[in-house]
Amino acid sequence: MSKRILMLVGDYAEDYETMVPFQFLSGLGYTVHAVCPDKKAGDTVATAIHDFEGEQTYSEKRGHNFALNYDFAAVKPADYAGLLIPGGRAPEYLRMNEAVLALVRAFDAAQKPIAAVCHGAQLLAAAGILQGKNCSAYPACAAEVKLAGGIYADIGITEAVTDGHLVTAPAWPAHPTWLHQFITLLGAKISL
Repeated sequence: MSKRILMLVGDYAEDYETMVPFQFLSGLGYTVHAVCPDKKAGDTVATAIHDFEGEQTYSEKRGHNFALNYDFAAVKPADYAGLLIPGGRAPEYLRMNEAVLALVRAFDAAQKPIAAVCHGAQLLAAAGILQGKNCSAYPACAAEVKLAGGIYADIGITEAVTDGHLVTAPAWPAHPTWLHQFITLLGAKISL
């Protein structure tokens, strides 16, 4: 089994939802290829920092520049053990790219682990892979999950849900649970 993970990012992907999984999976020994359509290795995407500060929705601030380390055009789904989709604003426009949707569908068809957090569910919905699946997301994306035939999992902000090869969570506070469920699907075993 490949130890490579594909991470689909774009401008204004959520900072924590991009940086933390990239570093966590790399630290476990996975090779994480971070890619964005129309960009190549060495290019960067801008991230956004989303926070929960008491308003009715999250706040947004400019985050870091995140360096891509692989070319989107060179991606072959068969080379990867799993797919990771951060949230933020990137999924909103990436879901309009047919090549991105084809990648998501290819991972789904191969039953490879797919981890999506927050607005990442927008890509799953647009790819048409949520029919009958339990899927968590940022609450504002619940309508899209339901319209795509998914069952919106209204769980706590620190929780995640696994349904088959799909693991989803509402936002970055769920990282410990979400990433644990993802590496479990990947077959990783960690002992202390």
